[in-house]
Amino acid sequence: MANQNKNKIKKYKKIVEKSKFWPIVQLFKNRDKFMQNISKKTQKKILKKVNASNLYEEIINTVYKEKLRISNISWNADPKDDKKFWYELKEKISKFDSDKKNNKISDQILPEIIDRYTREITGNFKRTHYSFAKRVIISFLGRLLNASRLRNPFGNLNLDSTINIVGKKNKLRRLSKKGTIVMVPTHFSHLDSALIGYVISHLGLPAFMYGAGLVLYNLKIFAYFFNSLGAYKVDRRKKHMLYLETLKTYTEEAIINECHNLFYPGGTRSRSGAVEKNLKLGLLGSALEAQKEIGNHKKIFVVPVTFNYQFVLEGPALINQYISSKGGSQNHLKDLGYSSTYKILLFLIKYFTQSNRIAVTIGNPMDVYGNKLDKNGDLKNNIDFNYKKMSKKEILSNLSDKIIKEFMSGTVAFPSTLVAFTAYQIIKEKFKNIDIINMISLPDDEVTIKLEDFKKYYIKTLKKVDELAFNKKIRKSNELELDIDKQISIGCQKLGLYHTPKPLILKDERIIIKNMKMLYYYRNRLDGFGIEKS
Repeated sequence: MANQNKNKIKKYKKIVEKSKFWPIVQLFKNRDKFMQNISKKTQKKILKKVNASNLYEEIINTVYKEKLRISNISWNADPKDDKKFWYELKEKISKFDSDKKNNKISDQILPEIIDRYTREITGNFKRTHYSFAKRVIISFLGRLLNASRLRNPFGNLNLDSTINIVGKKNKLRRLSKKGTIVMVPTHFSHLDSALIGYVISHLGLPAFMYGAGLVLYNLKIFAYFFNSLGAYKVDRRKKHMLYLETLKTYTEEAIINECHNLFYPGGTRSRSGAVEKNLKLGLLGSALEAQKEIGNHKKIFVVPVTFNYQFVLEGPALINQYISSKGGSQNHLKDLGYSSTYKILLFLIKYFTQSNRIAVTIGNPMDVYGNKLDKNGDLKNNIDFNYKKMSKKEILSNLSDKIIKEFMSGTVAFPSTLVAFTAYQIIKEKFKNIDIINMISLPDDEVTIKLEDFKKYYIKTLKKVDELAFNKKIRKSNELELDIDKQISIGCQKLGLYHTPKPLILKDERIIIKNMKMLYYYRNRLDGFGIEKS
């Protein structure tokens, strides 16, 4: 009986029982007004940043980049009139080539562009669809995450034991009653958006607004579910000011309207496999600007979240892009990975049928300045900086550092990540002056490690991880409590178990590296912890 109680999954009550009272529901009652506010506010921001003649150049630059995007990387989710709109806009703006300060540029052409971007970004949340979409997605996740359900698809779901949510769950729930939550997760996989939706639902929180990559809208059924769950569209191909300013204003307005919000501060999936260290201060600035506008009588809480996967199916495409970018190649821009319906479905099905353990860490909530908070959301006494005397850039830099620290301490070390880190470091130590591009081409006899030698270094790696875990700088999976031989066996089995070829194999008392690029990718998950010094 004691064991049954110990393993019982905790069920969380809804924070707001009736969904009609959720902030996101209230906001979308007048969706058109919300979009009008975003567009007008964005235009004002842009006109403050650029003068009349520079606005002309900014629009010309935007048109050029949009036409380039259309010709190079076109998706099914793009607006049907994409090409027509931007080519006609080019004709309109070209008429002012000799009159760059004409008021029509700011009064007519700029609003046309910002209105379009606002419509592209804005989701279409409907309360009546939310419950249905949530049930379908949770059922879908549950049946796929547990491979045995493929043999017994109508059995009881065991999703809660498959996705392990740890960290400051109760504090998050408590603060969600006292203010607006801005959740900032790591970003490794297309799976993140579906997973965070499950986490929000499981913890009994109201629906969040969150950005989902436009690539996921290539399939209409996905678009329906993302819209129903509170998502808005983020086109990461668009990196010019007019679009980014619209996107930032969207998140800012949602927060001001007390909608719990979520965005990926890394901006895109981690190409290297490491925890993001270069966060987008512009996105973080949305929360800061919202707090300044609403004043101190309403609180905004920033909550870091760390995703921990056994493997990332898109890993090969991501690490190829990362290595290409380091080598000066532009090939990393050609394929953003999983841009078709077929590939997205294949990704989901194969991911869930191959991997059955995921850990999600809820980090320490903080205010928009990076201050630690007590259980009531008030400042703790041990503030080590004076944010009132800091510039906006300094505040955001400090907030970024605090978020990264939470990402790191929320990282869960699996045997597979320790195996990857140890094997890569052994080869790297052997070839100190060779970079990853040349390491990829090393022959098999140079990348084979005797198991008895590997075990010695693995124990050193594990000892360092134990030390980090004791100091609460990392988390350990339960498998790291097993004996060393079992850990290594599990790690070799789980490491990149879908990839062909696998990063490494255990055979005849030897560790044989078969895919150096993927080994490097999974090794990077422990980058930045100082483990290599051991």
